[in-house]
Amino acid sequence: MYYIGIDLGTSAVKLLLMDETGGIANIVSRAYPVSYPRPGWSEQNPADWWAAVCGGIPELLAGFDAAQVKGIGAGGQMHGLVVLDKDDAVIRPCILWNDGRTQKQVDYLNEVIGKDTLSRYTANIAFAGFTAPKLLWLRDNEPENFARIEKIMLPKDYINYKLTGVHGTDYSDASGMLLLDVQHKCWSREMLDLCGVRETQLPKLFESWQPIGTLTADIAKALGLPADVVVCAGAGDNAAAAVGCGAVGGGKCNISLGTSGTVFITSDTFGVDKQNALHSFAHADGGYHLMGCILSAASCNKWWSEEILHTDDYAAEQALIPTDKLGANDVYFLPYLMGERSPHNDPAARGAFVGLRMDTPRAALTQAVLEGVAFAIRDCVEIAKAQGVEITASTLCGGGAKSPLWRKILANVLGIPLTLPQTEQGPGYGGAMLAAVACGAYPDVRSCAEALVRAKQTTEPDAALVAKYNARYAVWRKLYPALKTSFAEMEALV
Repeated sequence: MYYIGIDLGTSAVKLLLMDETGGIANIVSRAYPVSYPRPGWSEQNPADWWAAVCGGIPELLAGFDAAQVKGIGAGGQMHGLVVLDKDDAVIRPCILWNDGRTQKQVDYLNEVIGKDTLSRYTANIAFAGFTAPKLLWLRDNEPENFARIEKIMLPKDYINYKLTGVHGTDYSDASGMLLLDVQHKCWSREMLDLCGVRETQLPKLFESWQPIGTLTADIAKALGLPADVVVCAGAGDNAAAAVGCGAVGGGKCNISLGTSGTVFITSDTFGVDKQNALHSFAHADGGYHLMGCILSAASCNKWWSEEILHTDDYAAEQALIPTDKLGANDVYFLPYLMGERSPHNDPAARGAFVGLRMDTPRAALTQAVLEGVAFAIRDCVEIAKAQGVEITASTLCGGGAKSPLWRKILANVLGIPLTLPQTEQGPGYGGAMLAAVACGAYPDVRSCAEALVRAKQTTEPDAALVAKYNARYAVWRKLYPALKTSFAEMEALV
């Protein structure tokens, strides 16, 4: 038997074929573009996602018995606003998770409606990337499009709809819309009223492992799959990645170094961050989690290497960094290339190099990029620790986790061991695991994770390096407050 996992990312969809033992039989990736209509804006055409999935699945199954595919599960980029009209046609391009256009709407929600009120309704405050502020922006700026909305969906849910004809979502992904009462796992009527939408415009809610339907006859034929293939609700990318890395059940932590960076802390019980810097969301295992999210992580390294240095040989660039310079770099980098979410909630924040000298070598800037992202991840960890959460170890996933140097830097910046799972395909693997649960191969998500997820290797911190990075972090964390006013002034001139 096989299960297909869909990782609907920001730059590409990655399709994964998992066999019944948890082994990966094949992986296929299809890229698609991101549009930046204005500075700080970020959009995609949902048709590009669907074309990539439709083109990729037959390629994924080439040489395999498609009749053995039993289920499909997706992990997808969160928060994106996909709006459909009465004919289920896409009304406008999807406004993505890292889009920063909604500052006016965020300020209205946080300052006029009030953070305490929002937290009571949804367990969270407003952030620029969340879906509800996008709806308000659409109502304010594109009223004709807003009036046409028949269904409001999230990116991976649009793919599931195209596969099954069902408008559904799961609790983990819905948690990031600022429309869900996370504690009680239902749509917040108060938030719907605030945003001027009806519950009928929202998808049906499911647990991540629950089946939402089977393939439509036309899609099954087009993809070369049996019509009885089960499609489960799936999960937001970070929840799916946590499942794929074994961060299931309370007291676990998973860190992702993908396009964005996240710290994902699991809990069996509902809880809220009193500082409003971490998100309080439902988890794909039926429990809950706290999550800190930095908007630019591995994307910072991609920007630095490809756009500035004009190379895609990341390993060669990192090989130029002397070992004795770890913990001793006097160049600092703020990784806020798309603004920042956790813990600053500041769409106006920008990237910055600080500490350059005439003799600063190229390698020092490369190192600063890696360290700046690690320091931003630590910001999220420090918020969790201030809430009494103890993080003594973590699993690690995402494209950035492939770098041994970056793993070493992060382990020492955080002062904890970081473990790579044997299967380094977080969201896609998690999606396939959820599909296996949906098909009855395992009784629940925890049993599936215990059976399939294995550790590959662990990077341990070094006490001397930890001390050096503690001192560097103390300097780095003062830079954003010093530049915050300047960032706002820059934004006002755009």
